[in-house]
Amino acid sequence: MQINPKNLLKLASEAAEKAYAPYSKFKVGACALFEDGSVYTGCNVENASYGLSLCAERNAIAKAVADGKNARLVAIAVYSPNCEKCFPCGACRQWIVEFAKDAKIILQDKDNEIKEFSIQELLPYSFTLD
Repeated sequence: MQINPKNLLKLASEAAEKAYAPYSKFKVGACALFEDGSVYTGCNVENASYGLSLCAERNAIAKAVADGKNARLVAIAVYSPNCEKCFPCGACRQWIVEFAKDAKIILQDKDNEIKEFSIQELLPYSFTLD
């Protein structure tokens, strides 16, 4: 599976523009690439009861599941105009590993340099059925 990190980050950036972040003002977008070549985007959606907020990564993955996606997650790009290298939170890392133990996480630094990490690098002792 060919991964085009620039394209995934562009789609994640476009998704971030749609974020609902009236409380933190911290907009995040994500673009999930699946083994069959399909992509799903998501943005963060905040709630006044902060714990009920939804992260962009989980939003993108949930859209794929709701669409009946059975293909393996290959990569997920995460972008925020508010920071460089917007790493997934712990909950999102666990969600990512649920759908692929070898997924790539694609981020961008302030110089627009693309950085890739494996989910195992970010969550080495994940909770799985194994």
